[in-house]
Amino acid sequence: MSESLYVDKAKVIADLRSRQLHARADWVDRELPELVDTYKNSELLKMLCIDLDAMAPATVVASRS
Repeated sequence: MSESLYVDKAKVIADLRSRQLHARADWVDRELPELVDTYKNSELLKMLCIDLDAMAPATVVASRS
């Protein structure tokens, strides 16, 4: 079983906006929680070309469960 990791939704939105993907950023802002579960949403993040490895380590936190 994979351990869930979470990424701050604001970082995902900032990444999308930096690539001029404003409509997608707006959708992410409306639909996803403040902390995005990278395991449950892996396909969505892949489709959005979100490179979690490129984000600063402080933006990803381990699950507390």
